[in-house]
Amino acid sequence: MPKYLIIGAGPTGLGAAWRLEQLGIHDWELLEKTPDAGGLAGSVVDDHGFTWDLGGHVQFSHYRLFDELMDDLLPDGWLTHEREAWVWMRDRFIPYPFQNNIRHLPHDEMVECVCGLVQALKNQSDALPRDFAEQFERAMGPGIARVFLRPYNFKVWAYPPEQLNTKWLGERVAIPDVERVLKNIFAQKDDVSWGPNNTFRFPKHGGTGAIWRALAARLPQQRLRLGAEVVNVDTAARRVRLADGTNVEYEYLISSMPLDVLIARSDLATQYAADTDKLVYSKTNIVGIGLKGTAPEHLKTKCWMYFPEDNCPFYRVTVFSNYSPNNVPDAAKNWSLMAEISESPAKPVDHARVVEETVQGALNTKLIASRDEVTHTFFAHLPYGYPTPSLRRDEALDVLLPALAKRGVYSRGRFGAWKYEVSNQDHSMMQGVEVVDHLALGTDEITIWHPAVANGPKKKGPVPK
Repeated sequence: MPKYLIIGAGPTGLGAAWRLEQLGIHDWELLEKTPDAGGLAGSVVDDHGFTWDLGGHVQFSHYRLFDELMDDLLPDGWLTHEREAWVWMRDRFIPYPFQNNIRHLPHDEMVECVCGLVQALKNQSDALPRDFAEQFERAMGPGIARVFLRPYNFKVWAYPPEQLNTKWLGERVAIPDVERVLKNIFAQKDDVSWGPNNTFRFPKHGGTGAIWRALAARLPQQRLRLGAEVVNVDTAARRVRLADGTNVEYEYLISSMPLDVLIARSDLATQYAADTDKLVYSKTNIVGIGLKGTAPEHLKTKCWMYFPEDNCPFYRVTVFSNYSPNNVPDAAKNWSLMAEISESPAKPVDHARVVEETVQGALNTKLIASRDEVTHTFFAHLPYGYPTPSLRRDEALDVLLPALAKRGVYSRGRFGAWKYEVSNQDHSMMQGVEVVDHLALGTDEITIWHPAVANGPKKKGPVPK
């Protein structure tokens, strides 16, 4: 019976195990249902030798402790990039963030967006917005909302923005400075400096998954159980049952499996069914396109691009070969694009057609010039892609997380805590670190309970009481 039982070998579970070892606590075991470490931050190599991430991941951080660990895991294994992000719409590329660069729009739409910004400035209110749609229209005006924010946010979230709350926003949305926007228009100047990840780094080899495979390799292998799927959690008896019939008892359970799945597979399923029904999420479809030759001139330095229009199924495409030349078999002969398509009951996706629709979308948006460039495609479906910050999310979390903690169960990570605003790789790993420090040292957990603090100035690590 390990004192600490960990479910999931993604950033959260690996972070918890690493922290226990760092503290000299060896009484733990980690269970992972798949054969590999990495979780949603994993990577795969296809039959053609192309590497693909399970999503558009980049490496930037809010924690010095995280940075130091990354340096230690891959000491000479990083490439650093200046972010070059764009929005493709109206048959042109517009620099990101869109709201600072509306000068690139057709004249009539640029005027509509500027008038909307002025209208938003005149109609400022201290009243709290009801939902995300009201928030962005109030902040940026009806023009930017109609032209970009409403269509794009439906594509990325797979739910109408009226169904999202506003607590997740934090640093993720640039509120426009009207004076700055007007200066950009009159000076014909691009404004690309905003954002928390204007520089980022990426592994030279192995994709994002290389980071988490390296961390897993540092841990005592006898405490890692790969291919061990948890099918039942008895929180009263503090015992889990695996798919092979094995039972494992514990004192503390740190779980990064989706919170709704954890509850459904536990003795609390009936009691908390109404609360888990309030948790909303989207699925993600990853389509990789392997291509001949090298990236065309207009894509040679671009990192990723956003697509709000309906002439393509994807909301974001990464020029994945630009992240590392080793993401393709031969950088002199190959390049690659990686597209992300969201899915939900409100936005269904036909898996039998989505790859072909993605290739056609790449043609429609001029990412590629001809189907003859395509060597092959890659497809992965992620049943859990993004935890949606829905209107009733916090209502559910305020019940579920404390109820589990009373029984020694700590649900953490991207889908364990279900907080999109702290669900990046660094956030997720630090949730694992901080819950261990909370249990072993009595310190506070900052990331899960205080997202605004976690997303503030960079910190060394957990903040003690």
